[in-house]
Amino acid sequence: MRLFIAGLRSIIYFILQIIITPPYALIVLASYPLSPLKRYYVISGWAHMMLFFSRVICGVNYCVLGAENIPRKPAIILSKHQSAWETLAFQKIFPPQAWVLKKELLYIPFFGWGLAMTSPIAINRSLGRAALKQIIKQGKDRLEKGLWVVVFPEGTRIDPGKKGKYGIGGALLATRTGVSVVPVAHNAGILWGKNSFIKFPGTITVSIGELIDPVGMDANELNDKVEEWIELEMNRICDKGIT
Repeated sequence: MRLFIAGLRSIIYFILQIIITPPYALIVLASYPLSPLKRYYVISGWAHMMLFFSRVICGVNYCVLGAENIPRKPAIILSKHQSAWETLAFQKIFPPQAWVLKKELLYIPFFGWGLAMTSPIAINRSLGRAALKQIIKQGKDRLEKGLWVVVFPEGTRIDPGKKGKYGIGGALLATRTGVSVVPVAHNAGILWGKNSFIKFPGTITVSIGELIDPVGMDANELNDKVEEWIELEMNRICDKGIT
């Protein structure tokens, strides 16, 4: 019965998403003349709506631990990636941001078009060093424009209880710019799994760690420190949220 109800709710959510997204995409396209920061607020309105509907229709709530660790000036977020949920929620939890993401995402109709207007750092991961140089160059540009930079070090969504290899791109950006890092752990995958149509009701826990100053550290040292904190915190919150 739980699966049936969750499935029915997810269908309603999906239908609303289909209805809302195309006309909202037109609003996003109309915002093109605005500055990147102002345009971001228009575009993120869609994410806020989807987050609202996920709560009222699917019963997916969330709580934030460590909100006091969010600094006032732009920072680099290095976060666990389990679900599509955090790509919505981070737009409400954190200040305006640009994401490091796979270039292929920009080709998705409507969603990708809007994503392309958020000033993302769209990379081809197969390019190796060239991709790292792009992250540093464009990441510095986004930070100077007042945008935060969001990096998922594992590069792709990872199932709960598993761990991927932490890429060095985000840590390298931090050590090259001197901009502080905000480590983030969450358990969204428990309720909203990767590639899963069904969203289960419950409360997702988002844990924000203390700010890490990269000054005096090399990229590998910083990356290891972030990985250690995130994985320890994942062990602590992994079973929370199930109803």
